[in-house]
Amino acid sequence: MRLLARVGADSAHWHETALRAAGVEPVLRVDPELPTAVVIALVDAAAERTLVTDSGAAFQLGPDDWDEGLLDGSGLVHLSGYLFFSAPGRELAAVVAKAARSRGLPVSVDPASAGFLRQLGVPRFLAAVSGTDLLLPNAAEAALLSGRPEPGDAAAELSALCGGAAVVVTLGAAGALAAEHGRVLARIPGVPAQAVDTTGAGDAFTGGLLAARLAGADLGTALAAGCRAGAEAVAVVGGRPEATDRPHLPVS
Repeated sequence: MRLLARVGADSAHWHETALRAAGVEPVLRVDPELPTAVVIALVDAAAERTLVTDSGAAFQLGPDDWDEGLLDGSGLVHLSGYLFFSAPGRELAAVVAKAARSRGLPVSVDPASAGFLRQLGVPRFLAAVSGTDLLLPNAAEAALLSGRPEPGDAAAELSALCGGAAVVVTLGAAGALAAEHGRVLARIPGVPAQAVDTTGAGDAFTGGLLAARLAGADLGTALAAGCRAGAEAVAVVGGRPEATDRPHLPVS
């Protein structure tokens, strides 16, 4: 797994070391002025989280940071929805998607935030992700993007709007469902878990699902793999499992 990101000089080394410890190949562009983005997760008694975000250097990630060689050896390209909420990010997303398609690589997108989607505007976002092979909204994002409150209807509508692309809607503890070519194809119940912190659960789901698809799984099997990964994520505090050799973030 290879990650392209933009970070501040203050913590670039820490992030590179932590990512390598987690098995990720970091490709970090160091911003000379802005600090690394910070996300504060506020978790309530029901394990649900609210995020407070300072985008920092992340919102300056753009086409100048791109190198098409990053696609060498890749099986798919996943784009964070946060890319689409800044002008440089949208430019980068377009460049990366075009390069991926020229190599026959599928492209997936996680819309990331209903709040940011409202600020950007649904039509602009849908236009920007046109041609995406797989869209991965949660239920709230799917309802906003489709105008349909019921998750199955929303997934089917979004799939039709995106030219028949696969749309996977995560439903939290209730599991997930998938639509393709304008109709729902699979529904998978959630995996029972003792939730302590839902931070990172959606990303874990996406990782599990994409890994399964890369291994040749059909959509239903991949949904189940995503649900298992999400259930593991909610059972621990923080956005990812603790690595024993992960360095401590320096305090300045």
